[in-house]
Amino acid sequence: MPQDTLQWIPVTTLGDLWEGDIADVQVGDELILLVHLAGGNIRAYQGYCPHQKTILADGKLDGHILTCAAHLWQFDVLTGEGVNPKHCQLHRYHVKVEDSTISVGIPQGSR
Repeated sequence: MPQDTLQWIPVTTLGDLWEGDIADVQVGDELILLVHLAGGNIRAYQGYCPHQKTILADGKLDGHILTCAAHLWQFDVLTGEGVNPKHCQLHRYHVKVEDSTISVGIPQGSR
């Protein structure tokens, strides 16, 4: 998706999301999971597990594997791909960081 069709929403700062942390943020009706990866990269994914809509930020992050707290589904936070089971994928949002502010790109005209 071209980034010029995104609305950039500031959601938090680097001071509030340390390297190795995960957190959820509410953007309109969407719950979004933020992941601060080792090395400083930030990822943003849908905030609910696709299995039964459990909040992913309540799970456990071990390296780059996030395990959902409810039924232990696992996701690779580098890519959003399912690890166990492999047939699922988390929706990924665009992220940018400017002056320590983390913003998430929400597609125009969608939720």
